[in-house]
Amino acid sequence: AVALVIHLIMLSLTWRDLNKRPDAAVRGKKGLCRLATLLNTSGSVTYWLFGRRTGSESSLVGPDA
Repeated sequence: AVALVIHLIMLSLTWRDLNKRPDAAVRGKKGLCRLATLLNTSGSVTYWLFGRRTGSESSLVGPDA
């Protein structure tokens, strides 16, 4: 039960962040990120560690990327 609660909290925080971020600020496709986070908690952890671009990275990517 505790693991389910943790998963739901992480899922909620991750999806909220994905909704706020522009496409250029996310590595990969947002839909795939959502699917990975829905399947298990490690998907959310992976998104927070590797899926987000930092401010300097997202400014280097143009709108056509």
